[in-house]
Amino acid sequence: MAKIGIYVERNTISNGDQMAGIMRFAHLAQRMGHRTDFLFRPDMFKIPEYNGIYIRAFTDPLNSAYVAARTAQMYGVKVIDDPDSILICCDKVNMYRHLMKAQVPIPQTLFLDETQLTPTGAQAVFQELGNPLVLKAPNGSFSMYVEKVATTEDFLKVGKKYFRRADRIVAQRFVRSEFDWRVGMLGGEPLYVCQYSIPKKHWKIATYHPDGKAVYGPVKAVSLAKADPRLLECAAKAAAAIGNGLYGVDLKQVGEEFVVIEVNDNPTINAGDEDTKASDLYERLIRYLVG
Repeated sequence: MAKIGIYVERNTISNGDQMAGIMRFAHLAQRMGHRTDFLFRPDMFKIPEYNGIYIRAFTDPLNSAYVAARTAQMYGVKVIDDPDSILICCDKVNMYRHLMKAQVPIPQTLFLDETQLTPTGAQAVFQELGNPLVLKAPNGSFSMYVEKVATTEDFLKVGKKYFRRADRIVAQRFVRSEFDWRVGMLGGEPLYVCQYSIPKKHWKIATYHPDGKAVYGPVKAVSLAKADPRLLECAAKAAAAIGNGLYGVDLKQVGEEFVVIEVNDNPTINAGDEDTKASDLYERLIRYLVG
């Protein structure tokens, strides 16, 4: 029997769909003969007692989940997500540099510094990437700090806001689509495939109202057997550029080809969404952690 610690935080527990997915994981692990415990911040000292740690919390290098990942790594405990992947994926500049080095297809991308935040600089970027284009702060997640701009005024306004958070920001060619592909990757192999629909009258999969409420489109799962092999190949190449852990690779389809929008550590795994067409999803996660 192995011991698996499931590291969570308060926001994890408040998300019903995410908790339902975690409970499916935990119940299956128990049926396979393993013990599962929920771990919170005060329980971090217990991590060395476990054979595997499954992190289901916001993995920012400044958050406790990263400390949990580093602690597991220090004690030789298998962990999802590993701290090296967290450091890469939580910094979009770092993440895109890894993808570029591995020659993964991505939309045309520039890294901007604050000297380019001028009307002349804006026009030069529009000239190179097209109009509209997308600006991204390096440390955003869940589609936050990602905005489409079409005028010099908006470019300067959004850029100024993002440079308060970082000394480099990402400018990227806008790729229009009705949905994003999400390919879950685990240990270099596809784990699940979904289409994340873009809500009507919006351009990205998650949009936030001024009151902070998020608007998401429906999720459509696709079986691995029916997924385009080129989609899976592209996702695998992107995941390999980051590491060998658990990733959610976001892609857009352009004609017959695919481009990677980004690679996420700690991808969403909600009951009734990502697991719908992947019957062995939780078993594979468990076996990855504890064999």
